[in-house]
Amino acid sequence: MKRRTASLLVALALPALTGCASLDRDANADALAGPAGLKRMVMKADPFVLTTFARIRDPGQPVTVYIEGDGLAWLSRSEVSLDPTPREAMGLALAAADPSPNVVYLARPCQFTARAKNPTCGVPYWTGKRFAPEVVASMNQAVDQVAAQVPGQKINLVGYSGGGAVAVLIAASRKDVGSIRTAAGNLDHAEVNRLNKVSPLSGSLNAIDVAPQVAKIPQIHFSGATDTTVPPVIAERFRQAAGSSCVTVRTVPGTTHETGWRDRWRELLRDAPRC
Repeated sequence: MKRRTASLLVALALPALTGCASLDRDANADALAGPAGLKRMVMKADPFVLTTFARIRDPGQPVTVYIEGDGLAWLSRSEVSLDPTPREAMGLALAAADPSPNVVYLARPCQFTARAKNPTCGVPYWTGKRFAPEVVASMNQAVDQVAAQVPGQKINLVGYSGGGAVAVLIAASRKDVGSIRTAAGNLDHAEVNRLNKVSPLSGSLNAIDVAPQVAKIPQIHFSGATDTTVPPVIAERFRQAAGSSCVTVRTVPGTTHETGWRDRWRELLRDAPRC
C-alpha cells in the first residue's frame, strides 16, 4: 500500500480533536503556566519569533529549558493543520511541574505566536522541516538568550516528543549543557516514521545522527511503556548509537505517548542523569 504523507504524531492529533474544538490554546497554556510562576514572553530568534514562559528566581543556579513537542501538526492523515500550537501543551505542563528555581519553556517555531508577528512561518516548519537546520539554529539562539540570564551556569535541556530531538540537536553544538532529559523523545525520526508507516521527513536533521557528539553529556531518555507512536526501541537505538555509559534509557510504566507524563514528572526528575 502506498504511504500517504502524514505527521509522525497523527495518532496524537486525532484524539486531541475529540470534544476540544472550542479549546482556547492560549488560555490553556496560561492556566498551566500561571500557578507555576512562569511568565509569558516572546524572543526574537532569527528567522522566527518564539513564545516562551520563564521563571528565573536564582541566577546563580543552573536553568532547565523545556522544549515543546510538535504540537497540532496534522488534523488527519491527509490534512495539515494551519496552526501547530498544541491543544494540550505537554512540554509546558512538564515545565510547570518542575520545582527548580530557574525554568524556561520554549514553544517550537510557529506555536503560540501570531502569524503576523512571525512571517517566516509556513506549513513546512511543522511538517517536513520541523527539525530543519534553521529551526535548530533559532532554538539555539533562544537558549543563548536564556543562558545570558544565568551567566556561567549550566543549561539542563528537557524535550517532550519532537522537542527531545531539538534538545539533542541543540546540545550537539553547545559546551554549557549539563544534562539532557527527554520524555517520549523522537530521537530517530526516520525510524519512527518507518514504524508508523508514514512518509519520511524531508529537510530535517535527525537526532540519532549526532548521538556520538553528545555521548559525554549525562542524559536520560524516558519512554512510555505503551507508547505506540515513539516506542521504547527508539531510545534504545539512540543509546546504542551513542555508545556511552552517560546515556541511560528508562521505560515508564503506565504512560503512553501523550498520557501519564504530567502526573509522574516530579518523580521522574529525581532520576538524575549521570555518567
